[in-house]
Amino acid sequence: MTTITLNLSPELEHQIRTEATRQGVEPHRYILNALQERLQPRLPTTQPTEADLLQQINIGFSAQTWEEYHALIAKRHAETLTPEEHKQLIQMSDRLEKLNVTRIQALIQLATFRNQPLTELMQILGINPHPEIVDYA
Repeated sequence: MTTITLNLSPELEHQIRTEATRQGVEPHRYILNALQERLQPRLPTTQPTEADLLQQINIGFSAQTWEEYHALIAKRHAETLTPEEHKQLIQMSDRLEKLNVTRIQALIQLATFRNQPLTELMQILGINPHPEIVDYA
């Protein structure tokens, strides 16, 4: 193994030692890890195709899952939810929120890809940018 001597400012040395301690490694190991991470060849990130983006936009709940979701919401409004159903509703709401984030991100990417305003793209795809406000959760 080759040895290289570095001249560090006291501030940088302190930062390195502090971070190494936080990560539970020796300072020399921390420096080697940081250099290896920095020098790793970067794999090119592939851009999603229009078809990939459209597929992400169309991901959603199945008809059966929507029925279950709306039934749980109705029970919540009627104040008849069991603790287990409440937990299930929260899990479904979390899943729906994640799906919607993915859809919105894909819509934005597709609008950028097509060089179109987002609202125009949504209109073309039949997505109402101003839907009625519905209480889903």
